[in-house]
Amino acid sequence: MAQSTESERRSSSPWILRGLEPEDYADWHAIRTCPHVLHHTLGLPYMTLASAKARLANLPNDAYTIAAELDGRVVGQAWLQRRSGRCSHVGQPGIMVHDDYTRRGIGSALLGAAIDLAENWLGIQRLELEVYTDNVAAIGLYEAFGFVVEGTKRRCVLRAGVYVDTHMMARLKPSAEHAQLSDAPAPPK
Repeated sequence: MAQSTESERRSSSPWILRGLEPEDYADWHAIRTCPHVLHHTLGLPYMTLASAKARLANLPNDAYTIAAELDGRVVGQAWLQRRSGRCSHVGQPGIMVHDDYTRRGIGSALLGAAIDLAENWLGIQRLELEVYTDNVAAIGLYEAFGFVVEGTKRRCVLRAGVYVDTHMMARLKPSAEHAQLSDAPAPPK
């Protein structure tokens, strides 16, 4: 995905994509506490506004955040966290969209922006995430962007008193170097 300017992003859709700021904590809190978002993330109920403010003010240095703003309000957010050490080529993205703004293309725009940031600006080669197996809309979105299911973790997460499964999904950035390495013969034993 090519990097677009803010004016291009603004003119091609009713929202703009920008960095999420600590001052956005009230909107971010509103997203995190939506019933659908809460049901499909690892968030816990009863998040306070104060804890949302503190969390946004203290993001790790290797975490990148993107906001979707519509009419002066943040209605969606993507994040990307780079792993470290020998896995520094791996990123972990995620998205959430306020319940009142789903099915408008905001999730696609956010995921596309996170992939662009990862692959074209940070040099990340692998993106990996977990998604609940019953979150059909999110799975479809991830698949549309080239993610594939690599496995299923059974009874992985406690949600509303029930243990539920998650899929491990990943996307690999196409690379000429990787293709050459993959085609190389195996080393002798």
